[in-house]
Amino acid sequence: MLKGFKEFISRGNVIDLAVAVVIGAAFTAVVNAVVNEVLNPAIGALFNAKSLDDSLTVVIPALTGGEANLRFGAIIGALIQFLIVAAFVYFAVIVPINHLKKASFRKRDESDAEKESAPTELELLGQIRDLLAVQSGESGGGKHQLDS
Repeated sequence: MLKGFKEFISRGNVIDLAVAVVIGAAFTAVVNAVVNEVLNPAIGALFNAKSLDDSLTVVIPALTGGEANLRFGAIIGALIQFLIVAAFVYFAVIVPINHLKKASFRKRDESDAEKESAPTELELLGQIRDLLAVQSGESGGGKHQLDS
């Protein structure tokens, strides 16, 4: 059982995933700081509120007395935060990876084209046979055993 666990943990995918989670958590802290300390107050100022979370608040009476606050500004702030994260992932991760994949495919296609244009061993041997036949005075390189 421990051997299987050791193999599972030592797989490259698990380690890559662990690194991605740590980097994601660190990046989340940066995005939260930008949204909470820059964007929320700036957009909240447009709605005459301290931050976006405090804007667009609807107060409704509660059944047991008192009131409940519906904070639609907090939802807008969460959407902005999501869009920032999605934009970062797209432009900083997806676009470069796609660019690298395209470059890799181009190189592979070029090397495949070079391989396709190169003659095979059988073709080369046939050409050598024909040249030897011409030099020895045989008639124009007829079919021999190499052509099968």
